[in-house]
Amino acid sequence: MATDAVFMQQALALAREAAEAGEVPVGAVLVHQGVVIATGHNAPIGSHDPTAHAEIRALRDGAARLGNYRLEDCELFVTLEPCPMCAGALLHARLKRVVFGAPDPKTGAAGSVLNLFAQSQLNHQTAVQGGVLAQECGALLQDFFQRKRETQRLLSQPVREDAVRTPEAYFVDLPAYPWAPHYLSDLPALARLRLHYLDEGPRDAPMTWLCLHGNPGWSYLYRKMIPVFLAAGHRVVAPDLIGFGRSDKPKKESAHSFSWHRQVLLEFVERLNLNNIVLVVQDWGGLLGLTLPMEAPKRYDGLLVMNTTLATGDAPLSSGFLAWREMCAKKPDYSVAGLLARANPSMSKQEAAAYDAPFPDRGHRAALRAFPPMVPETAQADGAAISRQARDFWQTEWQGRSLMAVGLQDPVLGWPVMQQLREVIRGCPEPVRVEQGGHFVQEQGEAIAQAAVRHFAPR
Repeated sequence: MATDAVFMQQALALAREAAEAGEVPVGAVLVHQGVVIATGHNAPIGSHDPTAHAEIRALRDGAARLGNYRLEDCELFVTLEPCPMCAGALLHARLKRVVFGAPDPKTGAAGSVLNLFAQSQLNHQTAVQGGVLAQECGALLQDFFQRKRETQRLLSQPVREDAVRTPEAYFVDLPAYPWAPHYLSDLPALARLRLHYLDEGPRDAPMTWLCLHGNPGWSYLYRKMIPVFLAAGHRVVAPDLIGFGRSDKPKKESAHSFSWHRQVLLEFVERLNLNNIVLVVQDWGGLLGLTLPMEAPKRYDGLLVMNTTLATGDAPLSSGFLAWREMCAKKPDYSVAGLLARANPSMSKQEAAAYDAPFPDRGHRAALRAFPPMVPETAQADGAAISRQARDFWQTEWQGRSLMAVGLQDPVLGWPVMQQLREVIRGCPEPVRVEQGGHFVQEQGEAIAQAAVRHFAPR
């Protein structure tokens, strides 16, 4: 028979789901005669419902399943001491027993602030036990509020005089992009610029997908792949390069360089202490990202590589890329939304517009102008030497598994370029061919992510 701790572990898993959705991490499990019949986690923010506490949601589901609003043979396990609203509902449902984890010194109604369960005048008494896995339950709450305070601090941090910051209003209600923002600004290479990243899934997950975007994309590019990785129980980290997405944007094009962006990414991986990484790259995410694993090979277990290259300076750039660079020089204010819509006809207008959200005017677009000329074209160019070292690493030292997916309609970094890259990556199997995929192959990313989860599953 399952113990209280076993049921509380299930409630903790639900609490983590709440945290990942940006809700206060509280989870609840309703047990009927030793069998779990209903679960719930906090969802008042997402559901716009002030009563959508974990306990209430579990009670509603359980009562519907049993066909009775009286739950006399049931026990409820919840990670946080119930508030007065939930305590009242639990008493009204006539539960046999309530077990909670961490006490709530602000609103707890099972002894911390008041004890509704001890009122002898009520016509039903429910047994209460607190402190089951209290440390784990409390630590989850403490970590959540600490990160929330840190996010608020960084949101209020002033932007550097030589940079601009896209207002948060531009990122409200973007389609299929529900994840909470995270920020860093104290990495040495950032020098007080604020870098945005997504960080979803359990911190102790067996696998971390590090998703690096290119130009002119940002973390929105991975919105179709992230849910697949999360559904597998994994962690996903997706930064916005400086100059892109929600990250700060230097006003001058000269602020950007290959070496500087690479250093930011190296420090970012170290700061978050990422391990068991599957590196996911495309476009500039590959030009930069493919140079990272050789600095800390033990952190990386896998590589998912899509429509990118290593610019080593000792081989000519593709004609497709040269045409792209020429277009950017002639039309520096091109529409990002228009570019994505032309490449992906099935994309909605709202999705295309979301790609444009970080760049409301010319002053926010310095990175878009800077990146095409930054691709190393000669052996002496910034980034060329380190890319040659990376090429040697992938050919002779790489010990992890690899998977390549190629959007065959890409005129810039399509099949010929990717075939050449495949020859460089030790042990890279036959690529996944995405027939209708273009340069931004992540727009067909759900199937690619599913294939990747299967490919990188533990053997």
